[in-house]
Amino acid sequence: MRLFISQPMRDKTNEEIQTERNWIIAKMQHVYGNDIEVIDSFFKDAPHDAKPLWFLGKSFELLSTADIVYFAKDWDKYRGCCMEHEAAVRYEIGIIHHFDDDVR
Repeated sequence: MRLFISQPMRDKTNEEIQTERNWIIAKMQHVYGNDIEVIDSFFKDAPHDAKPLWFLGKSFELLSTADIVYFAKDWDKYRGCCMEHEAAVRYEIGIIHHFDDDVR
């Protein structure tokens, strides 16, 4: 099962982003076992002058290969995550939402 992680990244450090991703990956492996293949959608080496639509375009390309999408905490407050959510809904990709009772 190919997993795409949609998570807010604006104003977060690479370390904060990676810590959250690692938590999500561990949680998904706990639920689904080792059948999870994580799609690397964290663009650490993006061009310095890349605009938000550049990131979204790359994300859509990767999202097209996903079986399931995990939407991280506060996804609904960020434009890119909302657009990824809309695409997942319209293209019938499985969705898992972060729940507030999840503990990190």
